[in-house]
Parts: sequence; structure tokens; C-alpha cells
Amino acid sequence: MLAVVIIARDEEAYIEACLSSVSGLADEVIVLLDDRTTDRTAERAQQHGARVVCEAWRGFPAQRNRGLELATTPWVLFLDADELVTPALANELRATLQNEPTAAGFRLPRYNRFFGQILQGGGWYPDHQLRLLRRTAAHFDESRLVHEAASLDGAIAATSEHLWHENIVRLDELWHKQSRYALAEAQTLYRQGRIMRWRNLLGAPTREFWRRYGQLGGWRDGPVGFLLCVTMAWHELVTFLLLWSLHNACGIKKREDHVC
Repeated sequence: MLAVVIIARDEEAYIEACLSSVSGLADEVIVLLDDRTTDRTAERAQQHGARVVCEAWRGFPAQRNRGLELATTPWVLFLDADELVTPALANELRATLQNEPTAAGFRLPRYNRFFGQILQGGGWYPDHQLRLLRRTAAHFDESRLVHEAASLDGAIAATSEHLWHENIVRLDELWHKQSRYALAEAQTLYRQGRIMRWRNLLGAPTREFWRRYGQLGGWRDGPVGFLLCVTMAWHELVTFLLLWSLHNACGIKKREDHVC
């Protein structure tokens, strides 16, 4: 009835807890492992009975489409290695699938913990994630390199119980993660034909900070909330600078090769 698919790279610190949280829930558990992994993620996943498929990285949406191909059950639950299915959510998922739902997918609310603190504002709660999908009704747009979302042939419902996300523990992890996301976002915008306007360097970060901190209540999370809202604003600035650099590199290549 249900397959759990986990997309992972160098996740030995988290993978065992993630797999333990779905023990007894899924008919099959697949860890789709980035072949650049250098730690013991595969070994630890196999010890927990997961099927490990190690392949070249394709990008987040393409990896999810590959996960849909690998699964053999009617339903697929996508998890990140640093996420947990709470016991209450596991019970709800069992009951939901046993009742043969007509929906094509379910959004799951998610608790996000940063630096040991569960967030309430800033857009990090309830942070609904479209993760439980009817396998044959779902597809991911592979032109979107980050923050991918499934397109579904059918209705979307929601669970009341939560995923648990151990999001960020260390400051260097935060900056590294957001740097990767900024590059992927810039590449997505570049493919869509967006160009950087100089006003974006001030307007985009300012809007993002106010949206997160003011409109979405990031102020409620104190210093951690402020830090994260500043980080997301910085992410916008870096994204547009990277977009500018991509267009600049393309312009240089045009002059050298007369083609881009």
C-alpha cells in the first residue's frame, strides 16, 4: 500500500532515526542515495532493512520522479533524512490509507526545529508539505531545481498530525544549505529567462525580510527568528547576484563562441 522514499546524501547522522520512525508503517522503504555520498548512510540504511539505490544526482525534482519510478506501491511518502514521522502521524496515515482515500495527495503539517528551538512564525509553521502522493497521479517539474512541488492529477487533502523536521543544528550548516539553495534558485530563474535588475538587490531582500519577520510573525521566535529572517533576506540577495553572474558568463561565452 505505501512506500517511503528518502532522498539522501551524507546523512548517517540522521538516517537511522528517520527509518526507525517509519518502522511498521511502510511496505517498502527506498533510500535514493546520491552517488557522491562519502559516509556510512548506505550501510546504516541497509541495517534498517531499507533498499538502497545509489545513483548520480539529477536535481531534487528529478530525484523525486525517480523515486516514483522505483516504488511499486499505490502510495508514496517522501521524506528527507532529517525528518521523522511522529507516532500520531503514523497512526493517521495507516487509518487514512486503509479507508482508500479518493484524494491524489495529502499535505502534511511540519514542525521545524532550528538550533534546538521549534519555530512558530516566519513561515516555518505549519509549513505544509505535499509528501503523501498517489504514485500514478504525481509528477515533479524538473525545470524547478529547488523547493520542488508535485503536480497531481486529482484532489489534495491534508493530515492533522505532523512531520518533525530537525532542520538546522549549526550555523555553518545554515549558511552552506542556503548557499546551495541560492545557486539552484538562480539557475531556475536563469532557465525561465529572468534577468537581474539592480533594484532586485535591495527590493528582493527587503521584501523577504519583512514578509518573514513582520507578516509571517518571525518576531515571535526571538533571536533565532531574527537570524533566520535575515538569512532568508541574504539568500534573496545572493540569488540575484548569482543570476547576474550566470547571464554575465553567458555573455562572455557568446562573445567567444558566438553561441550560448
